[in-house]
Amino acid sequence: MKMTVFGATGGIGREVVRQALDAGHTVTAVVRDAARLGIAHPALEVAVVSGLTDPEPLTAALAGSDAALSGVGPRSRKDTTVASTSTRAILRAMEMAGVPRFTAVSAVPVGPIPDDDSFLNRRILYPMIKSLFREIYADLARMEDEIRRSGTEWTIVRPPRLTDKPLTGSYRTAIGANVPRGNVISRADVAHAMLAALDDPATVNQAIGVAN
Repeated sequence: MKMTVFGATGGIGREVVRQALDAGHTVTAVVRDAARLGIAHPALEVAVVSGLTDPEPLTAALAGSDAALSGVGPRSRKDTTVASTSTRAILRAMEMAGVPRFTAVSAVPVGPIPDDDSFLNRRILYPMIKSLFREIYADLARMEDEIRRSGTEWTIVRPPRLTDKPLTGSYRTAIGANVPRGNVISRADVAHAMLAALDDPATVNQAIGVAN
């Protein structure tokens, strides 16, 4: 499969690129600074862009791809529009390039809290996190709305707290819901779930929870 990865120098995006190449896929990594990627491979093409708000420069990076994956997200509490504005441009570029499949990262607090989750999560932890980072999660919610309104075959992946632990390939998923008592997952495993979703028809037009 040929795929285009946005946010390729981020923690999740870099893992998507690395794992996709290891699996034999052809990858175009869209970056602002090629030196930050730190990956070289015969099946890797690096597309350098100045930003992710204009769909025109992104279209060339999508040419011939079967799918696009986005690890784009906020890097600080000040990044309160980056997810929605970048995704809007990516979706428009996908439409122009004729790329049908899209997988993107969101976050657990955007989705519903499972009824069988712990009292601590339902009543204290998640409400507190949503309050502290309300603008970030509001932007991720806008991003999800943009994706749902698109004509793509989309999958939204919602992880909880992220770590830099190695890939395990052993994690829980919940289609259309968050994972109960799922408090943590590695960025490598989130990338694994994003790639796995591309071949899973059950995840098309669904938000899925992922967690250890």
